[in-house]
Amino acid sequence: MSTRRFDFPGPAGQTLSGRLERPDGPPLAWALFAHCFTCTKDSLAAARVSRALAARGIGVLRFDFTGLGDSEDEGSPGGFARDVADLLAAAKAMVAHDCAPSLLVGHSLGGAAALAAAGDLPGIAAVAVVGAPFDPALGVGAFGAPPGKAGEAIVNLGGRPFSLPPGFFKSLRAQAPGDRIAHLRRALLVLHSPQDPVIGIDNATAIFAAARHPKSFISLDRADHLLTRAQDADYAAEVIAAWASRYLPPPAPAIPDPATVGVVRVEETGAGRFQVRVHAGGAVFLADEPAAVGGMGSGPNPYDVLCAALGACTVMTLRLYAERKGWPATRLAVEVAHARDPGLEPPDRFIRRIDIDGPLDAGQRARLLEIADRCPVHQTLEHGARFETTAAQLTGCTDPSGHMADMEKACEED
Repeated sequence: MSTRRFDFPGPAGQTLSGRLERPDGPPLAWALFAHCFTCTKDSLAAARVSRALAARGIGVLRFDFTGLGDSEDEGSPGGFARDVADLLAAAKAMVAHDCAPSLLVGHSLGGAAALAAAGDLPGIAAVAVVGAPFDPALGVGAFGAPPGKAGEAIVNLGGRPFSLPPGFFKSLRAQAPGDRIAHLRRALLVLHSPQDPVIGIDNATAIFAAARHPKSFISLDRADHLLTRAQDADYAAEVIAAWASRYLPPPAPAIPDPATVGVVRVEETGAGRFQVRVHAGGAVFLADEPAAVGGMGSGPNPYDVLCAALGACTVMTLRLYAERKGWPATRLAVEVAHARDPGLEPPDRFIRRIDIDGPLDAGQRARLLEIADRCPVHQTLEHGARFETTAAQLTGCTDPSGHMADMEKACEED
């Protein structure tokens, strides 16, 4: 996964600050996360749920509402309606950057804002709310501001007093939450802890009763309101990702850039000393070093990748040969290891074990072992290669069908 800064203009022209959480591979979908009233984009729940969703293939934008965290204040009294406008601005910015959200996730009062904003976001297919109040006014009141108090009210935001402008609660009461939820026309998931002392479980009951199908409820038993335990945030993210998969549109197929076909890109992720992200053949995976030598052990090391190349090529070549001969090889598997013998020339040695299942006779099995030595990667490693380093932009150097042609050549009879 990777995280990068994502700033965008708010509804009044102020700069809103966010973080874009990207999965390691092509995103299955994009989500927009609305943090709780007393939180920011960097709160435990916002960061943990967003990263856990990214680990499951769903990219997420988490951002600070106006005047909170790293986002600018617009300089005029705001309220719940401004938070809803911020969500609409965030979704607009995501669309402009080719990561249009189809999932909206809101925590606490952010959940109420998500329910209010979803109807104005045609691209949203599913909404998930965690510990959300049915009535936004009561949700704010839970943090110490008495609803209906004239003039300014004071609430406790993250351990510091925060002044709410006059009319704040009046604007909240104008939301008509029951009607809004009843006309949501989006798949809805309600997650709530029965032990939540801030926003009681009766709020989840009211939201669920007001909503129309498809709707689901998940109990976050033993979780606190802010999801301060990592296991609670991870569980919520896992449930949201699994549930949303039924409603999110299928990802558009990746269209490879012809200029980069045949080029493998490897880049640092910024996590740990050695972790890199590998883009190859439309797939993305991590490579790393073991923890014993300073890495994080988050992926194969470079020699593991080299062994994988030899093993994959061997299996493919044997399958092609068996098919051409009509031999009943039902399953092929290869194990490859690398060793180095400093006193020998060449010092590098690859050890390969081949498993062949199926009713083949001894002669057929022996012939397949001979063909294994002909696989293209085996030949490359055995005969060596030339190297060239350049600062110029690479284009595909090998015809994508080249490996197939090499395997066909390897399968030709002498």
